[in-house]
Amino acid sequence: MIMKLISILGSTGSIGKSALSVINLHPGRFKVFALGGFNNIDLLLEQTIKFKPSYIVTKDLPSKKLLIDKLKDTKLETTVLFGEEGYSFIASHEEVTTVIAAITGSAGLISTIEAAKSGKQILLANKESMVMAGDLLNKICLENNATLIPVDSEHNAIFQVLPSQKDSQDIKKIILTASGGPFREFDTENLKNVTIDQALNHPNWKMGKKISIDSATMMNKGLEVIEASHLFKLNMDKIEVVMHPQSIIHSFVEFIDGSSLSQLGNPDMRIPIAYALGYPDRIASGVEGVLLDKLPNLEFSKPDLKKFRCLDLSYQCLAMGAAHCISLNASNEIAVEAFLLGKISFIQIPELIEKTLLTAETTYINSVEDVLEIDNLARIEAAKILNKLF
Repeated sequence: MIMKLISILGSTGSIGKSALSVINLHPGRFKVFALGGFNNIDLLLEQTIKFKPSYIVTKDLPSKKLLIDKLKDTKLETTVLFGEEGYSFIASHEEVTTVIAAITGSAGLISTIEAAKSGKQILLANKESMVMAGDLLNKICLENNATLIPVDSEHNAIFQVLPSQKDSQDIKKIILTASGGPFREFDTENLKNVTIDQALNHPNWKMGKKISIDSATMMNKGLEVIEASHLFKLNMDKIEVVMHPQSIIHSFVEFIDGSSLSQLGNPDMRIPIAYALGYPDRIASGVEGVLLDKLPNLEFSKPDLKKFRCLDLSYQCLAMGAAHCISLNASNEIAVEAFLLGKISFIQIPELIEKTLLTAETTYINSVEDVLEIDNLARIEAAKILNKLF
């Protein structure tokens, strides 16, 4: 068994912490080569002392200097880097075999691209990379013999069903399950008065602020629809979403013969992370299996696209093309930040996104520079609309 040398981009976030928990169970199989954090310097230092990576990366020069000072007493020979160049360095380093791409939002795109250019095995938790540059990322992976293994629980579930399915013609459709977040029982009128704390209080999953808000608006599921289209090379008419409040079944694949296959598991991200880390082997995740006799009734229903407008906008953007998907993601990041700062209400998140999308143009994406230009223009436009209307 060859030991995997791993760089974790986003080690202090929920995915990064879960990944380190799984890695800690298998000291003979995995070695942490590098860790990349952002704001949580104390946790990054704690992780560094425990896992002794060769490199750590933080957000900027002041935090780099602070970490160097804190590391003096540890006697560790860990090199501290910072910024986008630092993340790209640990994503593409020749000794690294596996990169866990778990930086939230568009900030994770460049380092994921660099990992692909370097032929790495990429455990993809940064769905925004596929939303913004799915075709380009797939092309780079193919050219450089890099591999993508999805970490999102829904896409990982589909991957567990599909790795031996070479012919997409066998697939009638895939069905992504969605918990519905904290507002699945709310009507549209009640959404007008929800608070930030309510939106952050996901009933099933413990996640960071941005993805928690995305789950509450169901933008997270919309981004997953776009991601699934690129990951599994399926048209949007073969991708459905179904509400499943219990988060036990993590998506279905329906085949043309009428069979449907799914993956079940408790709502704990260590399960898909362990599958991705060990692939093609299965390894212990530290999570107990589902006790079928203890399960509540499993419920399924269609999502209300009038209530969850972000999901509807995502389908529309997938139909309109790559540039609109980039603008969708960029304007959503602006809108979520504005909501978390108390500048707009919860129901104004899709309003801001939709107004920004009206300015988007259909453009051919040929390079990462094209992606970044469209992303920047959408952010500028969203900021203008935010200042003008809200």
